[in-house]
Amino acid sequence: MRHGETLFNQLHKIQGWCDSPLTTKGIEQAKIAGDYFKENQIVFDDAYCSTLERTSDTLECITDIPYTRLKGLKEWNFGRFEGEPEFLNPALPYGDFFVPFGGEREVDLRNRVAETIAQLMRTTKGQTILAVSHGASCRHFMRYWSHTSQIDSNKISNCCILKFAYHEDETFELLEIINHDFAHLN
Repeated sequence: MRHGETLFNQLHKIQGWCDSPLTTKGIEQAKIAGDYFKENQIVFDDAYCSTLERTSDTLECITDIPYTRLKGLKEWNFGRFEGEPEFLNPALPYGDFFVPFGGEREVDLRNRVAETIAQLMRTTKGQTILAVSHGASCRHFMRYWSHTSQIDSNKISNCCILKFAYHEDETFELLEIINHDFAHLN
């Protein structure tokens, strides 16, 4: 799932490897996502998040089980664009736009996230796993496995949940995307 709203989300600043705290709204979004899991009797055996605080704070609002922070779940590295206004972003798709500015190649992001999640699934003994990451990281994991899934979405909002099945042949299948309605939050 994606983390809750942050200060940089609110200020429309580019946020990849740089970090900013969850807003009050972001904390409430995470609690609502946590309620979703409780209401649907989803209990996690293991939990993971990126090394960025916005993901660990989101995870801690959802569950109190011990978790592991993984560098491979980090957001796209936007290089010198980190912390700058979002209007400086190029039109989508970004491709390798950020590379000359010290950022990460798109394929490297996609492979990093896919390899990290595949490795944790090979080593975990749990059946139900929570991994809290970032918008682009989630989207690129979804794209990596798009050939096995029938679901696609242009919207991965804050605290969006992407439900994947992991199969014996070590493939992932996207089963559902849950974007909560946060309209009532200020």
